[in-house]
Amino acid sequence: MNRLRRKKTGVLAMTAVLTLAAACSQTSGGDAGSQGAAAPQAGTKEETKEAAKPALKALHHWMKDDYNTYPVAKVIEEETGYKVQYDMLPQDKSEDKLNLIMASGEAYDYIFTVGGSSWKALYSDYAKRGALVDLGPLLEEHGPNIKASLSQRSWDMVTVDGNIYAIPFPSVEFVGASLAIRQDWLDLLGLPMPTTIDEFKSVLAAFKEKDPGGNGDQNIPMTINGDAPMVTNLVGAFGIANGWNPKDGALVPQPMDRGFPAYLTYMNELFAEGLLEKEFAVNKDATMKEKFSSGRTGVIPLHWADVPAVSDALQKNDPNAKIVFVPPLKGPDGQAALASNGGGLDRITFIPKSAKNAAETIKFINAKLETETFKRIAIGDEGTHYTFENGAYSPILPIFNDERNQANNYLTGVDENNYATYWQARVRKDPRLFAAWESINPLLDDALKAPDVLSTAPYLPEFARNNQTLGALVSEFAVKIIVGSETLDGLEAFQQKFNASGGEATAKEINDWYASK
Repeated sequence: MNRLRRKKTGVLAMTAVLTLAAACSQTSGGDAGSQGAAAPQAGTKEETKEAAKPALKALHHWMKDDYNTYPVAKVIEEETGYKVQYDMLPQDKSEDKLNLIMASGEAYDYIFTVGGSSWKALYSDYAKRGALVDLGPLLEEHGPNIKASLSQRSWDMVTVDGNIYAIPFPSVEFVGASLAIRQDWLDLLGLPMPTTIDEFKSVLAAFKEKDPGGNGDQNIPMTINGDAPMVTNLVGAFGIANGWNPKDGALVPQPMDRGFPAYLTYMNELFAEGLLEKEFAVNKDATMKEKFSSGRTGVIPLHWADVPAVSDALQKNDPNAKIVFVPPLKGPDGQAALASNGGGLDRITFIPKSAKNAAETIKFINAKLETETFKRIAIGDEGTHYTFENGAYSPILPIFNDERNQANNYLTGVDENNYATYWQARVRKDPRLFAAWESINPLLDDALKAPDVLSTAPYLPEFARNNQTLGALVSEFAVKIIVGSETLDGLEAFQQKFNASGGEATAKEINDWYASK
């Protein structure tokens, strides 16, 4: 439940002004109101380049480079024949800025944002208030590549009241994190990699008693982030890998699952026996990583993207240090799983009613999704930016970083069949990064991956409204049980509080959607 965070927005205050902006824009003289008008279809690159194209004005989310001068912009213009003026939202308070832009009726031909829960809320609200162009007719007439590139599941994520108002960019589905362990400590003590939670507990006990890091009274077998007491890998051993998990045809929140008290009992045992750091509750993410990279602790939860930086810091203190991921540990019922992001929305592209070139925008995005054009935008040119051997794309450095590292910020649509393979070139930029990602992704049995089902849901108002509060309640209760300041005798009262705080309404909304799938 805590995987999707909701930011507060001023959406409800926008009703009157958005409605006015939408109404005014319908008489603006642009092609947003004439979606069915005949126009040449953008099929091949040659056809796209033949006719004069209007300059397009785009609003993208923030990135550190200038969109207009980054090399990908030139490639897109060469391949499609469209000149685009790229503006971008600010890094901070970007949702507030977008609300102001939408209210003003500024004539952007398309808007490209990230796809988190708060952005889905904004998008859904704009669509319901009539501030966006219904893309259905335009896609039928001008978007064959767009339609062919995306799955029905992706379209479902941006469907509002039966209509499509955005082009989805689904994220590459992957497992993000597991428990990182000091392999050199295991080797020093002659211990095999643990495969069950009992074996894992024994390893932590050996780390405590034999102190392979030579830390004395500063030795810490394992530590975690106090804001995230539902620890990756370990929660999977109790059947609660995600905030909401499929059980008997329904999605059940962690605190209502029978695995929840069993998990907390296990974590309390680790704490009571000195295997989990006594001060974990005050750790922030950076504090936890510092304790690991300084060599004081043997195990932390870690995302694969953090492995190179943590490894560099660790080896400054111990050149012989080696970290690997613990595979999914089996729990008392034989369950084991690592949470996967589920392949939800990464970015979304929509066209405001104030756009002057709606049909041309769809033709532009369609041209970008011509197979070879998309590939060139995403990862560059073979022999220059990447090599291709044995079915694998590998980056040529440093030019790949210089000219394609920000390419995903231009992908207003995505070739789902191929992008996951292209994307791996990004992970191969560092052998340690790739080894970490590979160990819990392609080398991990799919049966041990637990996709976050809610990541593919459309905007769910109750979930968006309550998720942050419910996640905080679960974390607070979990910490109290783990450190022993409360007992599980209070579980029923906590469950009642959870339901009264929006859990019951959220569960109904989620399961109404889940049943419809």
